[in-house]
Amino acid sequence: MNEVDRTLPAAREQINGLSFALLLLSPDLEIREVNPAAENLLGLSARRLLNKQLLEVIAFNQADLAGRLSVPDTQLYARGIDARVGNRDLRLNLTVSTVQGQSGWRVLTLSDAMQGERFEDYERRGTLRGPAVLAHEIKNPLAAIRGAAQLLARKASEVQKPLTDLIADEVDRIAQLIDRMQRLGRERAEPVQPVNLHAAIHRAYETVKIASDDAIAWQEEFDPSLPPVLANEGALVQVLVNLMANARDACAESVAPQVTIQTRFVSGLVMNVIRLGRPVKLPIEITVSDNGPGIDPAIRDEIFEPFVSSKTNGQGLGLALVQKLVRDMDGRVSHERDEAAGLTHFRVHLPMAR
Repeated sequence: MNEVDRTLPAAREQINGLSFALLLLSPDLEIREVNPAAENLLGLSARRLLNKQLLEVIAFNQADLAGRLSVPDTQLYARGIDARVGNRDLRLNLTVSTVQGQSGWRVLTLSDAMQGERFEDYERRGTLRGPAVLAHEIKNPLAAIRGAAQLLARKASEVQKPLTDLIADEVDRIAQLIDRMQRLGRERAEPVQPVNLHAAIHRAYETVKIASDDAIAWQEEFDPSLPPVLANEGALVQVLVNLMANARDACAESVAPQVTIQTRFVSGLVMNVIRLGRPVKLPIEITVSDNGPGIDPAIRDEIFEPFVSSKTNGQGLGLALVQKLVRDMDGRVSHERDEAAGLTHFRVHLPMAR
């Protein structure tokens, strides 16, 4: 049996291993040290962060926060702080602690408020049982309505036949909607196993491409070295189909519509999965981007909620289902709008298969 290495890790190794962003601030609020999680969260390399003024890198929306940070030896704790880094809007949890024996020096920690607070709230609520109960109550009368329409169709005249067909078609459409609601209410997650990510992407693309306008340009930016992800293949394909179809629809009216699918490896992102009782690393990122006008700002924060949709005839279940399927695979899905580039990004983070 190999002996356990009891050598104490160096301070730098300990800091680099943290799952949350850490920045060391000088008395004049210059960034002097950062860890990999900070680079990942802020989307900037250490080279672009070091020796920069904190408030030039991160623009906090709360006016009083900048003032409080400027007071030497101030210690802070805040949740759900809105901030902007470059063209990215973030919602952050923040702590500021003093460095013992070093007057004015402070340690700033940041974490994504979306991956902790909202995920935990979702886990406490459990799965979406309301839609499942409603679906069960609706399906029986639907079957009766369809059966009645079929009986009427046998005796209907040529003039009446389109009406009976309309009834049957509408019943089928509602039944499909109910099936999606039942999937939202399903408590047991599908089993996961190692899945070839790019094979799943290509399978989803072939499904979406069939119903897409030839004017839309599809672009791939893949990291071919990525290992398999730990996922359910069918669920992952469904997630990708929904995101690609949404991106296609969102940019359909653009002058030069384009959808980009990107994969890459990221470090430092961790999801605290309550039902597992442990944190799960999510280093595999899939981004689906489009150059459409973006989601209405009034509903951006609720876009993953059931029955919320930015589409004129949308049912508001597609993204809710995406979120459930991703969370069933212990992953995370988020979105952001880059106004400067005119792009909307939906990002899925998944664990790596070991």
